[in-house]
Amino acid sequence: MWYDVATEAGEVIPCRIVGKFRLNGQKLTNPVAVGDQVAFELEDEEEVTGMIKTILPRKNYVVRQSPRKKHYLHLLASNVDQAILIMTIKNPNLKQGFIDRFLLMTEPYNIPTAIVFNKADLLNEEDLLIYEYLKDIYEAIGYEVFKVSSTEGTGIEKLKKYLANKVSLIGGQSGVGKSTLINAVIPGMDLRTDDISDYSGKGQHTTTFAEMFPIPDGGNIIDTPGIKTLAFSHLEPMDVAHNFREIFVVSEDCKYGDCSHRTEPKCAVKTAVEEGAISDLRYGNYLQLMEEVEDQNYWERHTDM
Repeated sequence: MWYDVATEAGEVIPCRIVGKFRLNGQKLTNPVAVGDQVAFELEDEEEVTGMIKTILPRKNYVVRQSPRKKHYLHLLASNVDQAILIMTIKNPNLKQGFIDRFLLMTEPYNIPTAIVFNKADLLNEEDLLIYEYLKDIYEAIGYEVFKVSSTEGTGIEKLKKYLANKVSLIGGQSGVGKSTLINAVIPGMDLRTDDISDYSGKGQHTTTFAEMFPIPDGGNIIDTPGIKTLAFSHLEPMDVAHNFREIFVVSEDCKYGDCSHRTEPKCAVKTAVEEGAISDLRYGNYLQLMEEVEDQNYWERHTDM
């Protein structure tokens, strides 16, 4: 596989990499990700191609379970300052559980994440109430929430300021308008966009691999392929518990240190949900993810097959 490596002088050198790489013992589908810093040597001076010799230490990374090989991980990006999750309330219709799945991908690595609701021009009064409800939930636990319309320009200037001078990973499900939004944020960009499928009502992939684009006023955007689903065969149940941030904070008051916040007595988290201090929507997603991760037996999560 070949990778484009940008040098400090601004040249772009096609480079290949040889050998197998792992990440904390986990197999990878791709050893190098957008945002990685590498050391390489010229392999063919006439063709100007190189060989990547070393991947420098990463300050962080965004990783997901490979959609094709469930015992492998796929690196989406490395060395990012923040992540931006693009969502829609309609066209395509909202899948709220995807928000918490995406946050479970960024939270373990302390990557600040903002939630951007695109296609604001399509929202009616009922949709706006849903937006305000979700905004209250996520802002209360420390996430930035934006409402934008890439076609009408609503909220774009505010988003530009948020992206300025940062390396930002842009993620979301297919059809939410990532490419159109990036075109609106970066003057002169002309990323290909596709309409929602009339047959399925779902988005169609327009980005097939992650790619970094510079922002004229400073910073970079990493555009990633649309994500259909997110699964977590590489996580343990307690990884889920520790990365729902409000659940983790309240869990200090649980009677048992290894409380899973489901059936245990004197669970501070369940009390907080009953009293409305923790969103029952988030808690429901937490329970679903705990069950999903737990249902993958020990062998499935640790196999070297």
